[in-house]
Amino acid sequence: MIDAAIAAGVTDIGENYVQEASTKRADVKHIARWHMIGHLQRNKAARALELFDDIQTVDNAALGEALNRHGAMRHRPISILIEVNVGGEQSKRGTAPGTLTELLAGLRTLPHVRVDGLMTIPPPGAPEATRPFFRRLRELRDQHGLAELSMGMTDDFEVAIEEGATMIRVGRAIFGERTRPPRA
Repeated sequence: MIDAAIAAGVTDIGENYVQEASTKRADVKHIARWHMIGHLQRNKAARALELFDDIQTVDNAALGEALNRHGAMRHRPISILIEVNVGGEQSKRGTAPGTLTELLAGLRTLPHVRVDGLMTIPPPGAPEATRPFFRRLRELRDQHGLAELSMGMTDDFEVAIEEGATMIRVGRAIFGERTRPPRA
């Protein structure tokens, strides 16, 4: 299915899990840019650097430092997005908007990490209810002079685009519901 999507014009593929990306990348014949869009544990940073062109879910300095260390060993910089928890939800990952400036300053000092932008997953709700969260992320991006905004998924991507998204995550719309249980 991924090969068919790439053949049809998809240029970027997102994956939630390092293990699943490893299996899929081995089977995919076509070339695309691969994005880690799920939570990344520090102990999987080295493998993530082998599999992904971009890590969209960096939310702490320790993960950034691990990516930098592994990038240095491979003589390869990694593009990242900082995940921001704009909804303040306890159940979600992401740095708080109030800690973004400090985190960004630290990540910008790492020579093998390139901070390209911000990513968020807003609280669940009707598409129009996501607008204030997308708007807030755009304001944070503009405030910090970043280029990319990864926001919006299958149910709310139109609103995200209206609010400035440069990347959307619409895998369910293209590939359908997940058929395999997630792996740890």
